[in-house]
Amino acid sequence: MSNVTLWTRRDPFAEFDTLVRRAFGPVALPAARTGFVPAAELSRDGDDAVVSVELPGVDVTKDVTVEVDGDQLVVRGERRDQRSEQRDGRTVREVRYGSFRRSFTLPAHVTADAVTASYDAGVLQVRVAGAHAAVGGAHRIPVTSAAPAVDGPVEGPVEGPVEGPVEGPADGPADGPADGPADAAETPSAESTE
Repeated sequence: MSNVTLWTRRDPFAEFDTLVRRAFGPVALPAARTGFVPAAELSRDGDDAVVSVELPGVDVTKDVTVEVDGDQLVVRGERRDQRSEQRDGRTVREVRYGSFRRSFTLPAHVTADAVTASYDAGVLQVRVAGAHAAVGGAHRIPVTSAAPAVDGPVEGPVEGPVEGPVEGPADGPADGPADGPADAAETPSAESTE
């Protein structure tokens, strides 16, 4: 009698990917039910938004649909990949398939006419024209305050808290010698009478 032990290597990257997808992936459609979730990248090209979805080996004419549904850009389809290989007189066949769905929220002013899609080298690019264009333009609103702003040094006593460095004579002892000739000339003497 012989014991056969089957060892499998764990892929830490696949485990981490699964962990991240479960934590941050779409809640309504988990990866376990959809088959796989293709990687997507959002970028800006001037006023246009460009969504790039990695779909290698997918026949986009038959298996992929790009549509605008309300305020959502939806990319969905099905991935079918079948490979077979002859090894040592045996046929090894690998079949991978599953449906996918990715959706992206569009700005309110974007219509379906502004969306175009192209496929090249395994990457589906969806361009949303004018997605970043300012509707009606941005208007700067001036901000006013209750107290007028003061430029330069403030003369006289200041009431309330003072922010920032304070310039002028300090109420405390001077940094230099207290009875130097400059101090005697500037400070009035208590003995002088008028």
